[in-house]
Amino acid sequence: MVRIDKLICENSEYSRSEIKKLIKKGLVSVNGHKVLSADTKVDEDVSVFIDQKPLKVRKHIYLMLNKPKGFVSATEDSLSHTVLELIPREYAGKKLFPAGRLDKDTTGFMIITDDGDFAHRILSPKNHVEKVYLAQLDTPVTDEMIRSFEQGVTLFDGSLCMRAELSAADETGLLARVVLREGMYHQIKRMFGVFNAGVNELRRIEIGSVPLDASLREGECRELTLDELSKIDINSRFF
Repeated sequence: MVRIDKLICENSEYSRSEIKKLIKKGLVSVNGHKVLSADTKVDEDVSVFIDQKPLKVRKHIYLMLNKPKGFVSATEDSLSHTVLELIPREYAGKKLFPAGRLDKDTTGFMIITDDGDFAHRILSPKNHVEKVYLAQLDTPVTDEMIRSFEQGVTLFDGSLCMRAELSAADETGLLARVVLREGMYHQIKRMFGVFNAGVNELRRIEIGSVPLDASLREGECRELTLDELSKIDINSRFF
């Protein structure tokens, strides 16, 4: 069971205050009956109408997590804490998993979901969902690095990376902005390693033109909005 205002809020662009006003005006109904209170609890599969228009309820969970250091991108691990340990209890029972991975010492934007098809689409290189990172380097960005990233860096093991974007993010050149469209193991560190540049800190700040919510402290998460989901996964609809 879930509160009707929470159900509507999670599946529409209405704010909690707007939902209360709609209920007060008698514009919200569940299974043909008008809702009298915002804290009314309903099943998640009920038929909800707002101003005579059906509410289309999302069947899956999509969370934006601000990952801190020290957590592995896995559903379970016998040696380390996992990112799922950061997810609030209200999502217990959902078969959640990280859509993609960040290294244990990498921070920033992760998506936690229970939608396998969605995860596959946004992780597939052919769909070109961009991920933006800030990397603190031990040596400044050079023109050679920028050109090589644009052409596609060949790693020491012979793997060829897809074309990527690299630019200096501060005056020293020690803070680099990297845009990737794929996700090999330790890819950014290995790419800079080709130029004998070490990555001291790495943070993902954006996925598919959606920035990490600046109000989320490390370890906190919130549900992605419908607008954010449509920007991340442009080939699908969540309505």
